[in-house]
Amino acid sequence: MTTQQTRETLNAYAEALLSFGDFARYLSDDVTMAFMGTDRIARGRDAVRDTIKFIHEIAFSSAIKVTTVVCGEGEAMLEAEFVGTHIGEFEGVKPTLKSVRVPYSVAYSLANGKVTALRLYFPMDLLMKQITAAAPVAVAAV
Repeated sequence: MTTQQTRETLNAYAEALLSFGDFARYLSDDVTMAFMGTDRIARGRDAVRDTIKFIHEIAFSSAIKVTTVVCGEGEAMLEAEFVGTHIGEFEGVKPTLKSVRVPYSVAYSLANGKVTALRLYFPMDLLMKQITAAAPVAVAAV
């Protein structure tokens, strides 16, 4: 894919994702999504779609704030911030209704107008710390 085709495909995918639309139509049948630095990987359009929907809509009510996008021939990189509220069980933690803000990036591979791979550089430890942290203790004024 040319750089322009890569940019157009990624923009259409991101627009559908950010509007909670049919982003899966931009995923190849054999797409993979890996959380880098972990053994977590989703394989296939349905598994990747379900994983993304789970994180964005079921475990968290989220919004993504994209800050940077870089595109090349069949490759792209996105830098963003995951902003949301913990509304569903995640990693064994029941909903806390705590707000989260996690900076992350995603490297994409694309071919034939479809995303073929997503490699997420997402600090899961930071997310977990934010949903499990104890509330600050109020100190009485003297």
